[in-house]
Amino acid sequence: MTALPGGDTPGSPAADDAGAVADPATVPSPPSPPVRGEGGEAHEGAATADDVAAAEGAEAAPDGGDDKTPEDGESAGGSAPDAEGTPGEETAGGEEAAAPLSETEAELAAQRELRERIEKRKAEKVGPIPAGGKLSGTAADLLAAVRAVESGEKTAAAFFDSPAPATAPRRPAPAPAPTRPRPPEPAPAPRGPAPETVAEVAAVLAEGGAPRALAGPAAEALGPQAAGVLREDPWRMLAVPGVGPEQADAFARALLGPGCGPDDERRTTALIGRLLERAALRGHTAMEATAVRAALAEHAVSDPEAAVRHAVAAGAVLVFQEDEAGDGGPVPAPESGEDMEEDDSSGREPVRVLLGLDRYALAEESLADGLARLAHACEKGTDWTEAAAAADSPSAAELIRVVAAHGVVAHTGGEAARAEPAALLVAARTLGLRVLGTAHGVDGRRRLAETTGDPAAAVTLAGLLSGAEGPGRDEEGAIAVDLLVVLDAPQVDVESAAMLVESLADGTRLVLSGDPGVLGSAGAGRVFADVLAARACPQVVSRTPDPGPIGELVSGIGIGELNQVEAPGREVVIVPVRDAGEAVHRTVQLVADSVPRALGIPSADTQVITVGHGGSAGTRALNAALKQRLNPGPGRSGGFDPGDRVVHVPAPGRTVPATVVSADAEGLHLDCAGERIVVPQQRVASSVRHGWALSAHQAAGTRWPAVVVVLPGDAAQGLSRPWVYTAFGRAERHLSVVHGVDQALPRAVAEPPAQDRTTRLRGLLEATAR
Repeated sequence: MTALPGGDTPGSPAADDAGAVADPATVPSPPSPPVRGEGGEAHEGAATADDVAAAEGAEAAPDGGDDKTPEDGESAGGSAPDAEGTPGEETAGGEEAAAPLSETEAELAAQRELRERIEKRKAEKVGPIPAGGKLSGTAADLLAAVRAVESGEKTAAAFFDSPAPATAPRRPAPAPAPTRPRPPEPAPAPRGPAPETVAEVAAVLAEGGAPRALAGPAAEALGPQAAGVLREDPWRMLAVPGVGPEQADAFARALLGPGCGPDDERRTTALIGRLLERAALRGHTAMEATAVRAALAEHAVSDPEAAVRHAVAAGAVLVFQEDEAGDGGPVPAPESGEDMEEDDSSGREPVRVLLGLDRYALAEESLADGLARLAHACEKGTDWTEAAAAADSPSAAELIRVVAAHGVVAHTGGEAARAEPAALLVAARTLGLRVLGTAHGVDGRRRLAETTGDPAAAVTLAGLLSGAEGPGRDEEGAIAVDLLVVLDAPQVDVESAAMLVESLADGTRLVLSGDPGVLGSAGAGRVFADVLAARACPQVVSRTPDPGPIGELVSGIGIGELNQVEAPGREVVIVPVRDAGEAVHRTVQLVADSVPRALGIPSADTQVITVGHGGSAGTRALNAALKQRLNPGPGRSGGFDPGDRVVHVPAPGRTVPATVVSADAEGLHLDCAGERIVVPQQRVASSVRHGWALSAHQAAGTRWPAVVVVLPGDAAQGLSRPWVYTAFGRAERHLSVVHGVDQALPRAVAEPPAQDRTTRLRGLLEATAR
């Protein structure tokens, strides 16, 4: 790798010229020891369920404070108070059919539809299933033949004497649908609660001494009956973003009097629900019962076991028992009077007791059932031999052959391996199949469209689920596609995956493709990792290496090695710094001057990535310094000026890079990769932030020509192998590392990634396969 000459100092002429052009040298070790980041904001990796009690000590103020920002909800790897209770979820279902829906409302409606379909399918399982009622294709024909022989309509010889069916003619590939430019449409603001509802809630809050500013969020989170709900159960305030247990307890005492204590069942049930919701923000779909009981004890609950029993009996949470090693599916949960402790005295294998919310439990069960359905309903009549032989690489040919014979396939590889699913799409299209590929973001969609040469075959997953992109649905509500390839599969959360699989008809082939070394999804679950671990489907491992010095560096990180690489074209540069202030200075210098001048990569194509949002060298500090240098202005439009680089967060966990175009009475006009959107004024503060600097979770799924990774001393505790792998891998042509963490970087890379999320999907998949 490359470093600055040892004699240069920040701000000196030599340093200004050598920020990205120095001669190769060894990486120096800054003398300052690493310290923990403030407020835990340096932590991007997902916490384990055992961290719940510690997380309760950093609650936001009742009025939201500075913590209520879109970046705080961008990932499951950090604490995100504003992601609790997605605004509009309670009111979207009651809107008039003719009213336009925002993308967020469309996603919420799709989630409700998914849950209804899951419930319907579960109800159908209770009743008798007519023999052969679920069969199709060759299996249905065989069943009809058997019944014809049994009834005497035909003899068995008639079937042996029948001529072989003629091979169905190959369908011509449908012509790509013409793309029509879509005029910019304002993103309609979610309709808030009725004014009278807000007024009623405000009156209740006033009685309890809570800020009136919480009336709107409380009415939005609890629905039209929010005032009555809060009078009956004041601890339901915990569903409001930014409200912690201490504030809810004070509110309850003011409304109910001193008679209410810490063991009030309403309080303990609300606390358990909040613990599980916050765990979901860190990526967990369930929590171990021992961790829940420990967290309840931290909140002065005298009998946590009884509190858990009551929550289960009331239906607020679900309880599961699984093998300690995570193998096998769940076994029947204990009755309300039985012991919920982990018990191996009966001679059975050790089990762990998990608690979960029904939304994630239903999603995981639906996803496991749906993957099994697709795996067993694959039609194998089409001959893919010629398509595999014509593939550009052995890995692409292998992928085509495996997909030809299976309904669900997992494909793993780095950035260069993305060409293999693209080759699969092209090959399947020549066979007359309806094909579609999804990516995590607009950049991935653009790259997929360029590789396949067919813009109609590339969409974002969020756009497909909301109906804004894609081929549409058939009369039964299934996506009209024969082969669906999901790129960036590690970024898919369990609810999105369940919605997607539920929307695929029998016979549809599904390919999950991604790099297992990157950070996981912003939402709950670890779908791709669980599918790989359960070996629920055939797996194709790409043998295509990522090219160049950056590819060599990132590949080494993936196996735990931080190697020095030869970078004759200045592809990799190390910039040592002593403190956070110097890190900010050198970062601005690299983006604004050194990289454009030395490599010809403009500042607009250079992305800064850092560990957290707070601190002296977090995204907020870096964005402020970069704006002052690259696009200074008064920020009259909610702190933004035309030309500002921003990120738009239309829903928690989703980050869309954009540029500010203008602002008017309608709101803030943004250009998102050529698509114009308008963010209403009332939503600008909560859904738009400057985007010159991002966290690694926000950057996942997108690549830039040049990337500057900032590692100040206080970032050491937030580093992990997946974080470094993801951040370094965002660079296409040039990577600068502003390095101030001394030996914490190689230690983080060398340490094997831990199982950082508690989920049930792996066990469900393994049980389905048996």
